[in-house]
Amino acid sequence: MRLALLATALALSASAAYAAGTHSGGHGYDEMAVGRPGKAEHVDRTIEVVMRETDDGEMVFEPASLSVKAGETIRFEVKNSGELEHEFVLDHHDKLMEHKALMERFPEMEHDDPNSIRLAEKTGGEVIWTFSNAGEFEFGCLIPGHYDAGMKGSVTVSAN
Repeated sequence: MRLALLATALALSASAAYAAGTHSGGHGYDEMAVGRPGKAEHVDRTIEVVMRETDDGEMVFEPASLSVKAGETIRFEVKNSGELEHEFVLDHHDKLMEHKALMERFPEMEHDDPNSIRLAEKTGGEVIWTFSNAGEFEFGCLIPGHYDAGMKGSVTVSAN
């Protein structure tokens, strides 16, 4: 009986940790549709991205659209100049929408993914990314309500 209770308790605590804990490493980061984690020594250029709220209640990225070339490694210097916590998540639209739905179910979920960074207000950080595939991709803030308030942008990756 004790063994059954212990097994049940362990199973429940593991699922609770998943729901409220981090979600890292589960995406197969060797290669994604949008590319792969980049290395600092291979950075081709740096793009500054600012996250903030507007006076009329929108949440925005500046710039809201980016153009890069396949094979280019970009250092995104991400700055949260807003009054709220925000995140920068880079992916294909369908994957962003899957992630957004998961965030709506588990809003306290933390991230440790190389294609994203979550920043407290008035802080900054970086994401280094290699765009290995041409196509249309997105970035967004997936904290519940932020994407719907306008916090999204596009990345066009052109072939070499």
